[in-house]
Amino acid sequence: MSSINPTNEKGQGASHAVDSQVPGKVQEKVPKSVEDKLPDAAHDTGSNRQTGKVSHATGDSKVPQTLQEGLPEKVEKVVPNSIHDTSGAKFSDGSVDTK
Repeated sequence: MSSINPTNEKGQGASHAVDSQVPGKVQEKVPKSVEDKLPDAAHDTGSNRQTGKVSHATGDSKVPQTLQEGLPEKVEKVVPNSIHDTSGAKFSDGSVDTK
């Protein structure tokens, strides 16, 4: 039995998600590069560590996980810890949250 890759050169034709809230037909039509840009909480392709879309919350957060993964670090740094606790979190620039 031959193994045929169901995707084209852009990664279209198959979903690359382990878990997703995105409808299957939509997953199959978008390129893998687009799938990888979605937060893993909404469409888990396991790409967040490589793309930097991670939450830096170290405690409680009132921000939904999907948004946490999509927020730029600079936003996470300025959101009060009472809303999105990043106490002690280390950011990609080497800084540590001390607010």
